[in-house]
Amino acid sequence: MDLVDLMTEKAFLGQEFLTWLWFKSEERGSAIRLENSGIDVELVFEKHLLLESGEGESYEKMICQGLQAELKEARTGLAMGKKIEQARLLLTRDAYEYHLTLKGSLFEFRSVKLPKTMAGEEEGNDPGAVEGKILDRIALYEMCLRTMDELFGMFLARRVGDDWPQELTRLNEWIKSANLARQN
Repeated sequence: MDLVDLMTEKAFLGQEFLTWLWFKSEERGSAIRLENSGIDVELVFEKHLLLESGEGESYEKMICQGLQAELKEARTGLAMGKKIEQARLLLTRDAYEYHLTLKGSLFEFRSVKLPKTMAGEEEGNDPGAVEGKILDRIALYEMCLRTMDELFGMFLARRVGDDWPQELTRLNEWIKSANLARQN
């Protein structure tokens, strides 16, 4: 099996991760406790979700835009068997806000917007200030990536763990609850 076939075969994992993340972010009012570091991060699905289903000629895309509370259409899509392929996220950790788009099938980060810092306010051609700004940005990227890695690790531990059937039941109930609320 070549790399492209392997990536195609495992694309579902990133899509399941995005669905699980959305579920976890709503479970505690956008707060998710990182198990390894023991801190809470805030994760909000913002304004834009791309859902996909099918293959070849039966391939469909569904773009859902709106405020988090208005993403009921996306949950309906999940209930119909569509998979989250891409999501716009607001991640807050240690008072730093990151805006990013995560593509599920390739676990690809797009349009990462780093938080503003004091280092960003320093202007001029001072080599020390420029170096400080670059190092600050690198540290912010690393914090964002470490956080997403830890979230993915939590997902994988559950996904292959004995408690996955219970987690999946709760996730399915969460999807159905939005559809029941929408019908009423």
